[in-house]
Amino acid sequence: MATERSLATLLRSLQIASEPQDALALLPTSTSFLAILTNHLNVTLLSSQLLSSPAIWDHTVDLHTCRRILGVFNTAAIGILQNEASDEPRAPYTRRGLDREAWVKAVINGADEKSPRWRHVLLLGGVLLGFEGQNRQGLPRNLRNKVESALVRATQLALDENIGLDGIGGYAITMVLNYTFELLSDWHRSQINYDRVLPLMIQATLFSNEGLGSAYFLGAIDHEIVEGGVSKKFGWSATSTSYQNVKDISSRPLIASLGPLSRLIAHVMENVTNPNIVSDGMSSINDFVRILLVQWRQNKLSEVDPSEETEFLDAESLKTTIPDLWRLLRSIMFSAVIILRAVLGRVLNDRVLAAGSVAPFIAVQSLHILRNLYFITSRTGQSSSSQYSFVNLVAIDILAQYPELTENFLRTIKPIEMGQIPPHPLERCLDLFFLNTSEHFALTLPPLANEELIIAAATPYLAAGGNNHLLEIFEAAHSVVLAVFSAPQNVDITAKHLPFYVDNLFAVYPQNLSVRQFRLAFKSVVRIAAPPSPLSNTQPLLAATLLELAHERALTSSSTLLPPSSTSVETTLEHPPPPLSEKSGIILAMIDSFPSLMIEDLEEFLPLIARLIHTLRPDSEESIKRICIERFWEVLSNGEMDVERANFCVIWWSTRGGRELLLFGENHQIESGDSDGGQPQEEEVVMSGGIVDVVPRESKL
Repeated sequence: MATERSLATLLRSLQIASEPQDALALLPTSTSFLAILTNHLNVTLLSSQLLSSPAIWDHTVDLHTCRRILGVFNTAAIGILQNEASDEPRAPYTRRGLDREAWVKAVINGADEKSPRWRHVLLLGGVLLGFEGQNRQGLPRNLRNKVESALVRATQLALDENIGLDGIGGYAITMVLNYTFELLSDWHRSQINYDRVLPLMIQATLFSNEGLGSAYFLGAIDHEIVEGGVSKKFGWSATSTSYQNVKDISSRPLIASLGPLSRLIAHVMENVTNPNIVSDGMSSINDFVRILLVQWRQNKLSEVDPSEETEFLDAESLKTTIPDLWRLLRSIMFSAVIILRAVLGRVLNDRVLAAGSVAPFIAVQSLHILRNLYFITSRTGQSSSSQYSFVNLVAIDILAQYPELTENFLRTIKPIEMGQIPPHPLERCLDLFFLNTSEHFALTLPPLANEELIIAAATPYLAAGGNNHLLEIFEAAHSVVLAVFSAPQNVDITAKHLPFYVDNLFAVYPQNLSVRQFRLAFKSVVRIAAPPSPLSNTQPLLAATLLELAHERALTSSSTLLPPSSTSVETTLEHPPPPLSEKSGIILAMIDSFPSLMIEDLEEFLPLIARLIHTLRPDSEESIKRICIERFWEVLSNGEMDVERANFCVIWWSTRGGRELLLFGENHQIESGDSDGGQPQEEEVVMSGGIVDVVPRESKL
């Protein structure tokens, strides 16, 4: 009787409580009663009151309240399991509570017409989580199947009631599905109307006040970033309203579990039946990230380059507030990439989406989303992750099939002011995305677009390698220009711009260009100028001319060892290469170019570069000389040459004094008795046993 009297008091308190806080304070007591009541009618009554009490629901309700109601049924279900598993002896004349199946049925009966359908989802989700969450397996198969069916049916009925996308009911359904989706069987998952659920989830997660709130929190931060009095550094206080708002957003039920929620949205994207809903979902995500980018642009933090933060920001901001902000932004970026991966994966396997205009639209939307998020991606270093690479490359491959759309897309994202480096870090970040993306389209675009868009955008960055803030953009600019030069349709613009590029290449080396970068760029330029490149048809001497220029530069180059660059790729290697000099870098670049040269050019430059190696001083550059000799031999012998060039190199090495010239220098050749100063007469090379008119004895192999 005491329990019944206490229950009556509890029910009366739930009805007469005037403030939501008073009613919510009764929830722990309600949880205890649900687990110990012995009358199934009382269990049903209490469950019904929790879903319909005016003291709880007739006020502004948020997801924290909904999660507490779900937690009541979750905790009570766990209590039922613990009570049944307890080995403690019971007091005499005490009644055992309801068994598991009876209790579940009694609780579910509390989901009646007194409360709307979406609140039933909270009850059913709590029961399922309590018995089956964390692999508890607390329900028999048939009973679990009934609970799952009831949850899915309640969700469908709630959707049929036309819940507004900006209402708490829709947000609660999103939260419960996020918590329970992994517990549902495949068959029950298939019964969910994904076409109705997808807009609901996107709205709740990205635009609602229970989710990310359209990213307006970023713009609000700007007003509370103030300059310090003594240090003159800018600071964002941990006591500021905007920081507390960021912490509040991170703790919201949907955002605190944004990873699982993004995977759920990705699954829904893969299973919606109407392709237009997928397109609408992509448009919504793009709208959100565009707002995110605009809000970041209006924030003072966007004006600070990452390498300059310690100079302009105070210690509290660097240690506390800014890391929390970037943690939230990084979660947003990861969430978007997960969803995009699912969408593009479906495009590859869905004939309906792959046909018509849907596929290029999704590709363009995906690239716009990646661009708007690039200020996060480039900072966190996620642009090389497998998920990001898949999304980026698949979207590029799809769009490349539509040249006109490709050109239109690049024109929409081109730098705001072509021909100059913008002072704002965010604009430079977007320029980097443009250069990295447009590199993949060099083969697709017509020559005029390549020149107007790509060459014009890359030109101001080609000489910017000395600035550590611009190193990544500098490398991207060189890479994209070489990609344009390599495209066969760009012969005319290659002939027009290649001389200026080569002049710039030698001008920035070695002050603004590392040896590795110079070798890669020079080798690429020679390959572009040499056969079978179309450029060699109109300028057959261009490759040899480039080697001549490099040779002349090497003769006057410094032999001083270059200091390692703190931003160079080599510094990240476990065994970085030894330091080289300016001259040795040019020599190695020329050696790297051997596989692209014609045989008549090899005949000229093999001995020329072999002699050039021996101009390195033996006292201070002996190790560098050895590196050059080893690289020379490696190019000749490791298969980089084709058959014809390799055959000529064998002749030069074995019968024309190449071995002696490379290993010992020209003086050794003269001392060894070569009458023409190291240039023996050309002799035919044949197989041993070959029948010829005259076979010089020395030429047989």
